Amino acid sequence: MLIRNNLVKDAAYDLRFLLNRNYKKKGALAFVANKYLLSLDERNYVARCVFSDSKSAFRKNKLVDLHEIDGNSILVDGFNVLITVESICRKDYEYLILCDDGVIRDLNAVFGKYKINEMTEIALNTILDLLKNNNPLKIDFFFDKQVSFSGKLANLTEEIMDVKELNGEAILSKNVDFEIIKIMKDKNDIVATSDGIIMDKVVRIVDLPFYLLKKIK
Repeated sequence: MLIRNNLVKDAAYDLRFLLNRNYKKKGALAFVANKYLLSLDERNYVARCVFSDSKSAFRKNKLVDLHEIDGNSILVDGFNVLITVESICRKDYEYLILCDDGVIRDLNAVFGKYKINEMTEIALNTILDLLKNNNPLKIDFFFDKQVSFSGKLANLTEEIMDVKELNGEAILSKNVDFEIIKIMKDKNDIVATSDGIIMDKVVRIVDLPFYLLKKIK
């Protein structure tokens, strides 16, 4: 992925400026992308990482430290977290960026398609070891049912959880965002995600890739 850092930095500044003045992101992004002749990768970078100051502060205020998992139930946005952790396990650090709203995002992530690969089990073990070390009450993974291999992935997740003696399950959902938000409407459990739609609706968020990167690097 080729990113022209100085150009993207200027584009990000301009987009943030417009968002802080309540311009709609879609139109503001198109304007900035055209102004700087951004490539698709550069446009993706800016789109996923830049937010208004108020939006960033709103989301950052929901982030909790890893130790707060202790004694609490946690809902994991499965593909969102897994794909990013796979990049960490591969040491593809160039694709990982700390965004305005305080979470790590994988700029190379494609959530519509997925294939179980050599890093899948390693990444799942890495995620579950991190969670187990912080004594969760229960762990529920949510995987998009329509994504390829989601059934096998859910079974693999539960097998690893059983081996590690962790309480919880892997759930297949037609709409993970909607289901997590619905479950959390009247609850205060912690959600592991970097999905902006979910972040805006839930109360407590933990960024597992952030802590894994911090531990590894």
